[in-house]
Amino acid sequence: MQDERVKPVLVVLSGAGISRESGLKTFRDSDGLWEGYNVMDVATPEAWASQPELVLEFYNKRRAQLDTVEPNAAHRALVALEDEFDVRIVTQNVDDLHERAGSSQVLHLHGQLRWVRPEDDPGLTADHWLRVGSVALPGPDVVLGDVDMRGIQLRPHVVWFGEAVPMMDQAQVTVSQADALLVVGTSMQVYPAAGLVHFAPADCPITMVNPDPDAIQGFESVVTEFIHAPASKGVSEWAERQRRGRG
Repeated sequence: MQDERVKPVLVVLSGAGISRESGLKTFRDSDGLWEGYNVMDVATPEAWASQPELVLEFYNKRRAQLDTVEPNAAHRALVALEDEFDVRIVTQNVDDLHERAGSSQVLHLHGQLRWVRPEDDPGLTADHWLRVGSVALPGPDVVLGDVDMRGIQLRPHVVWFGEAVPMMDQAQVTVSQADALLVVGTSMQVYPAAGLVHFAPADCPITMVNPDPDAIQGFESVVTEFIHAPASKGVSEWAERQRRGRG
């Protein structure tokens, strides 16, 4: 007989820490540097206006690094929960490791590394987004002169520092529907993403997984449980607990 129980909604807020365990480097690894690039030189509207070649070079290199890594145990543990739960991921990461692991509902707050869009598109809809490596962009790199059908230069589909976060409203709605909320791989220091935990229902248990014991600072009154562990270990532990509670 088919199980007709409504699946509980598990919402996951993921950040750079979950990707770091797959081998991806982040700006936070070394004081705002990534392979020698300063964040303000390659990830702001001002940088795009003044030195677009450098910005494109930076994202081409990040995209190339993404091709060298694979999803880890934390990503896979979230996918395995989809048989019993409605798992919705809201990620600050621009990589596609959640999707490659098999997660079916992923909302990218800060855009996606494998996509580009015309520079006059604010990133609100997918109407003009192009996947790097598609028919429109056959190679892995994006260069000056790569334009859309109107002749508008293509830029990384990434939310840069100083830009609005188009998907924030949708993320707030998602968190407000959570039966349980997991915060993993982020110290929740970057706003407006850090404020998402406050949209969880009053009775929603909130768990934070982080290897840094200080990550919970400022959220002690909000977080129900803190798991001091790397993402791969902590997420697996949390996932197993959700299954036991479902049984």
